[in-house]
Amino acid sequence: MTTTETGRADGAAKAVPSAAAPHSPPGPHGYSNHKDAHLKRLRRIEGQIRGLQRMVEEDVYCIDVLTQVSASTKGLQSFALQLLEEHLRHCVASAAAEGGPEIDDKVAEATAAIARLLRT
Repeated sequence: MTTTETGRADGAAKAVPSAAAPHSPPGPHGYSNHKDAHLKRLRRIEGQIRGLQRMVEEDVYCIDVLTQVSASTKGLQSFALQLLEEHLRHCVASAAAEGGPEIDDKVAEATAAIARLLRT
């Protein structure tokens, strides 16, 4: 699922889920075998983010908030790397086994995803 930014009355941007990209193939996907573990991990990260909100609401010391930001960021990065590995093992490997032009598309997709991860 992707997100889009929408404006709010208070001037802040809010991430809103949008429909899957039109080129997204139907599942199951590479992460499907570990979906429960991934959801557990994402819920833990969500808890870290909620903790950040509480810290700001309670005027916690800046460095302590930044430490929590770092932990949350590392959690998301670790999740992204696991998802990327599963994509390579499942989606890219399947396209390579089938042959044809689809492998080039899958490699280009993976390369673009890696580039996005490196920019963050």
